[in-house]
Amino acid sequence: MQTIIVDWDGGKVKLTWMPRMKLTNSLIVTSVHAVCMKDGKVLLSHIKHRGFNYPGGHVETGENIEEAIFRESYEEGYVKGTIQYIGAIEVSHKENPLFNSKGKYPVIGYQAFFRMDVLECLPFLREHESCTRIWVEPSEVPFVINDHELSKLILIDAVAIGSS
Repeated sequence: MQTIIVDWDGGKVKLTWMPRMKLTNSLIVTSVHAVCMKDGKVLLSHIKHRGFNYPGGHVETGENIEEAIFRESYEEGYVKGTIQYIGAIEVSHKENPLFNSKGKYPVIGYQAFFRMDVLECLPFLREHESCTRIWVEPSEVPFVINDHELSKLILIDAVAIGSS
């Protein structure tokens, strides 16, 4: 486990990476994300207003997390494959003075992360919020991704799962 504090829209939010944390029905999973791998490379999608990142997004009403990760991987990366659960980031707003208790997010929510072994790389149609995709060596991800430092730990765990 590792915890960091990030600034989200002026509020301080505590993020804790929990590898292999068991997800239960009592936990609120607000988003899903995939470290998509093919031929030893990692897929990063350029998401409008967010930069390069792992494909992922919100769980839609009526979806389970597996359905959501397959949908998001297709919408943002135009890939399909098999998945393995890696772990979750606990997102805590307990100490965030700007937290809106009437907003769409809970005080404590979870972002679920998966490794996807890509079986199909489909034509990139730009029908959704991503404008391009790139494949990079795992060692290059920290220099390209537009995210917090926990994304590096997630990548390490994703690569380790694939080699086990």
